[in-house]
Amino acid sequence: MLATVGPDALPHQTTMWYELRGDDIIMNTRVGRLKERHLRRDPRVSICVSDGYRYVTITGTAQLIDDEAVAQEDIKRLATRYHGTEKAERQVRDQFSRERRVSIRVPIAHAIEYGLEVA
Repeated sequence: MLATVGPDALPHQTTMWYELRGDDIIMNTRVGRLKERHLRRDPRVSICVSDGYRYVTITGTAQLIDDEAVAQEDIKRLATRYHGTEKAERQVRDQFSRERRVSIRVPIAHAIEYGLEVA
């Protein structure tokens, strides 16, 4: 779940595909969506990944990556992670390649976990 800050200062939450790359969370969205507009105005975010009563909550400042080649590669990686290679290739061909996309990079500034075993 990604939470952004609206112009009325109220939070807006959206379920998102994500990938952890080093100390960064990578997400991707179509240009023009509400979350993208919010992030251009105020890049502060909160992310919560939960599994029942186990969770990690992350806060940070999002960086938008407008490079179309990077954004298309990121959405392909995310689609593959969530749906496998065959379906991801269909999604890229039939939908994502026809959209202007933006990647969202969130360096993890602070994280809180509950119920997770920390090695």
